[in-house]
Amino acid sequence: MEATASAKYLRGSAQKARLVVDMIRGKDVNQALAILRYSSKRAANGIEKCMRSAIANANEAAEKANIAIDPDELWVKTAYVDRGPTKNRRRVRPAPQGRAYREQRHFCHVTVLLSNDARPEPGVKAPRDAETKPAKLAESKGRKRGGAVAAPRAKRAPKVEASKTGEAEAKTADKKPAKKATKKPAKKSE
Repeated sequence: MEATASAKYLRGSAQKARLVVDMIRGKDVNQALAILRYSSKRAANGIEKCMRSAIANANEAAEKANIAIDPDELWVKTAYVDRGPTKNRRRVRPAPQGRAYREQRHFCHVTVLLSNDARPEPGVKAPRDAETKPAKLAESKGRKRGGAVAAPRAKRAPKVEASKTGEAEAKTADKKPAKKATKKPAKKSE
């Protein structure tokens, strides 16, 4: 059985909240709550509330399904943080010599998925299900990426069908070979 909870519009950037979420992913509920309780990160408080809400949601769903569930058997199957809006959260900070620095205050959205199913063995990666993957990531598969992934690749020769081979050979024979640039020997000055 699985149960989710999400906390929206938590103060703080998503990058800082991800540091906390990475610590609890895959852990037992009790161990994760202990990590969140004694973490010195500011985002830990909001994530702990979200985690407690997910535990309550699991108990409620089990009660409705007339199933007995032990909260100690739950573990954090998935946890992720999405970036929230920064519009209307821009502030101006005084700077030296009469200037001002613009700064953005960030929001983030935290989602936690708890499960009491059998855990995969450590070291063996389980395939990610489409239902556990965030919807935004599933939609962005066709998006182009930058960096080394987008580096140019060597061009492949076009495949020619058997019926067109004669035509293709005739076209390549019509083309004149490119002239090679040859260097002329430099004249000696006398």
